Amino acid sequence: MNTTDHTVKSYDNELTHLDNAIARMGGLSEALLGRASEALVKRDTTLAGNVIHDDLKIDELEMEINTEVTRILALRQPMADDLRMVISALKTSSDLERIGDLSKNIAKRTITLSSAAPIGAVHTIARMASLVQSMVHNVLDAYLERDERKALDIRAQDEVVDQLHTSLFRELLTYMMEDPRNITPCTHLLFIAKNVERAGDHATNIAENVHFLVTGVHPEDDRPKDDETSFTGLEEE
Repeated sequence: MNTTDHTVKSYDNELTHLDNAIARMGGLSEALLGRASEALVKRDTTLAGNVIHDDLKIDELEMEINTEVTRILALRQPMADDLRMVISALKTSSDLERIGDLSKNIAKRTITLSSAAPIGAVHTIARMASLVQSMVHNVLDAYLERDERKALDIRAQDEVVDQLHTSLFRELLTYMMEDPRNITPCTHLLFIAKNVERAGDHATNIAENVHFLVTGVHPEDDRPKDDETSFTGLEEE
């Protein structure tokens, strides 16, 4: 193998390593959201605590990807398809890190809610979280398969998440009007529902990243949205 062949093989390995890191990070983010939802339904504070702790693993992977992307940009100066791949990996890792943070936020509020009376709306939240978890799983498949059609199908599912969020918002307001004692726990659940809805938005961002990665352009049509709630500022940092 001559020096040029070795350099090309080394570069290909670096790009493959980026894909593998995204796959690991995506798997962790998907699992964390599922565990946060499970902890909420089961009122399991131990599981919620584990979710908070395990978010650190996602943060570490994002730092690893950021470091690798910076190194590739500096040393390889990628162009065309390779440049899109590197930029998409950077943007996708950021969205996956936010999904991890949102799952951590759900877990924190689950611990707070464990001392309050149960409210049936948690099961609606769990259904919404299950849909978003499926979106994260499928969009990572689309990313790794470079399948922009699958990515656009996932992008369209965000509208269903918005509809569930709007329905849940109204359900929780009803609980609060029926009994003032429900106001505090329902407010926590409103924040949790918004966290789940935002996780869906980040999965949709990744779908748009896939479209850009494969085609070189972003989707031309506006993102489908169907969220009628007024609590648009409920996302937590």
